[in-house]
Amino acid sequence: MKNAKVNAQTIYESLKEMITCFDVRPGSRITETQVSEYFDVSRTPVRAALQRLEVEGFLNIRPKQGCFIRNIDLVTINNYYDVRLELESMVLRLISEGKNDQELIDLSNDWHPEQLNYGLEITDALKAAEEAFHVELSELSGNNVLVNYLRDISDKIRVVRRMGFPDENSVLFTYDDHYRICQLLLHKDLQQAIDEMKNHIRKSQDTANNVSLKQIYGKKSVFE
Repeated sequence: MKNAKVNAQTIYESLKEMITCFDVRPGSRITETQVSEYFDVSRTPVRAALQRLEVEGFLNIRPKQGCFIRNIDLVTINNYYDVRLELESMVLRLISEGKNDQELIDLSNDWHPEQLNYGLEITDALKAAEEAFHVELSELSGNNVLVNYLRDISDKIRVVRRMGFPDENSVLFTYDDHYRICQLLLHKDLQQAIDEMKNHIRKSQDTANNVSLKQIYGKKSVFE
């Protein structure tokens, strides 16, 4: 009996996470049969999930051949980083025009470098929290269109972004950067906050540029 609790939305979210975290190797081929067996469901919700992922650019469906996971294009990822830099600068400008002091204080406390609320160990939870910081900050802008654009960019660069913690120092720098950006906004120093955000994003981009394609393509796919 197939698992009735797993629907197309669940399969879509799971596959998307697998793709962005390299659990399904870039360029690899998967089939509806493999996915349906993995989730223990019929092919109907699988087909719907795969079609949605194709629309969003995560894979290509080739009739009678299967689905092919998108390859990694570091040039395009760099372009996303450039766009992200400008959008996050816009976020800070909009925040500076609003009244979000308590939210900024809370976000600042979350990343206080003396408290290390997320620890120093490089875990998936820490990586997710780092990404969530930027989403939460963008939500304070009050511009939902801007938030959605940044969410989309995060999806596109997650494949290398989550490899951006090479050592403990990089984690400490992240605490310092996040805390300082919030503090500068609280002290109404917009330009310095923007400069800090740009430096923060550029450091992440530089790390992404050092990610070896061998690291990416060398991982074994869950469907192999």
